[in-house]
Amino acid sequence: VQLQASGGGLVQAGGSLRLSCAASGIGFSIYDMRWYRQAPGNKRELVADITSGSITNYADSVWGRFTISRDNAKNTVYLQMNSLKPEDTAVYYCAAFRTTTYWGQGTLVTVSS
Repeated sequence: VQLQASGGGLVQAGGSLRLSCAASGIGFSIYDMRWYRQAPGNKRELVADITSGSITNYADSVWGRFTISRDNAKNTVYLQMNSLKPEDTAVYYCAAFRTTTYWGQGTLVTVSS
């Protein structure tokens, strides 16, 4: 199983980024897909989740600014991040969940003030 995240980078506050996570080795369409983030010194936190039926859920801290989506034909999940804030700075991880969780490598997002 491989989950390859990309799209991180440096952006100014108020800007936007789109993260992508391409999955292989799993039946992508039946998995819930999640984005987590971990800032230095903090615990990893769930940012957004999209079920196999495309129902979405968001952390309160990103609600209205971030959008999670999936393309089952491309085995890819996305996280569109708008109105970024310095407190969004973290390593972002994608994960695939069904009965177990598979993790991708992280991609660093840095938001400058």
